Amino acid sequence: MFSVYAIKSLLDGRIYVGLTANVSKRLIEHNSGKTKSTKGYRPWQLIYTELLPSRLEARLKEKFLKSGTGKEFLKSLAP
Repeated sequence: MFSVYAIKSLLDGRIYVGLTANVSKRLIEHNSGKTKSTKGYRPWQLIYTELLPSRLEARLKEKFLKSGTGKEFLKSLAP
């Protein structure tokens, strides 16, 4: 099982989308600065997660959430 997740920077409001097998561990990595692309925008807050049965399905959902329509959906979730 894989999870697609979206996190929002409390610093400037940007949204990052990714996929992982362990969301809580991944969020800790983002907030501790271990991920180069998100390091400068800490702290991060989890705003969306969806569990999917395969890596392929998770990747397809991740691609959708990174699209314009997907980003608009995520923005509507996060105040």
